[in-house]
Amino acid sequence: MGQKVNPIGFRLGGVYTWSSRWFAQKGDYAKYLLEDYEIRKYLMKNLKPAGVAKVEIERFFDKRTITIHVSRPGVAIGRGGTDAGKLKDALIKKFKITDAGKLEIKFEEVKTPDLDAYLVATNIADQLERRFPFRRVINQALERIKRSGAKGAKISVSGRLGGTEIARREVVKNGAVPLHTIRARIDFAKIDAKVPKSGIVGVKVWIYKGE
Repeated sequence: MGQKVNPIGFRLGGVYTWSSRWFAQKGDYAKYLLEDYEIRKYLMKNLKPAGVAKVEIERFFDKRTITIHVSRPGVAIGRGGTDAGKLKDALIKKFKITDAGKLEIKFEEVKTPDLDAYLVATNIADQLERRFPFRRVINQALERIKRSGAKGAKISVSGRLGGTEIARREVVKNGAVPLHTIRARIDFAKIDAKVPKSGIVGVKVWIYKGE
């Protein structure tokens, strides 16, 4: 079972909590869900230089609180908070929020980016898109994860690796990654890298942080 489902979804409610937290009245669920998806997509794209790892959205009546986990908060906030102000204004305009006081944006720093699966996968995908040798990229990423104190990690890349005609999968692993143990804190991310001449290369990262 643990091999076939998303490791984070498998542990929701026990080890992890939901990244969107709100209650919807009848008929509002689909609208809120779509808005959360669009907000996440917009923030992930526009704050990519700041190293966005996760976006949490909470709703209390008609107020939204957005917590953005970034590895470089200085880049996201800007000098004197100017970039944060511009970001809030852009969200208000894009999602037609009538009252600015009903939207709150918080930034939280990711202390160890090499222990965040999404940031590691994004870094690998960026290097693959720049045509770096895939074996060197994944081995270096695994070594950085190991040095950061993870108890185990696994990285998988699949597609036309190195521009070959036939697609294949390469997997590197270090330490334990107990996917069947529900109490194990396993971070997981899946990213698609658009590699020139090779097409899409899938990147998957599992990081075991202990129990």
